[in-house]
Formats: sequence, C-alpha cells, structure tokens
Amino acid sequence: MSLMNYVLALFLPPLSILLLGRVFLAILVFVIWVPALLFSGGLTHPMFIVLAWILIFQAHQDRRAG
Repeated sequence: MSLMNYVLALFLPPLSILLLGRVFLAILVFVIWVPALLFSGGLTHPMFIVLAWILIFQAHQDRRAG
C-alpha cells in the first residue's frame, strides 16, 4: 500500500492525500492544484508531489512510533 501511494502521488497528489485520511487538506490541495496545472502548464506539479510524499512519510512514521 505504501509504494502504491507514493506512485499515486506522482500523478494525482490530492487523491493520495485523501487516501491518508486528510480530507480537508485533500480538498484544499485539489482546489489549488487544478488551476495551477491549467495556468502554469504543470510547472507547479512537483510542489504538490513533494507535499504528498512528505505527508505519506509522516503517516508511516506515526504508525511506526504508535
């Protein structure tokens, strides 16, 4: 499941964040991500990938510690 979420974050960062259980953040990222893709031609997409990867990493660290 972990590897799949990292790969999903490459293509659909908001969905990846939603699968982590962060609904409000996923909606907020989606609202920002779609116009950013349309207006910048995808130049801002790596920023959302990094955000999703950080959140996935944090979730795994929380599971290991708890």
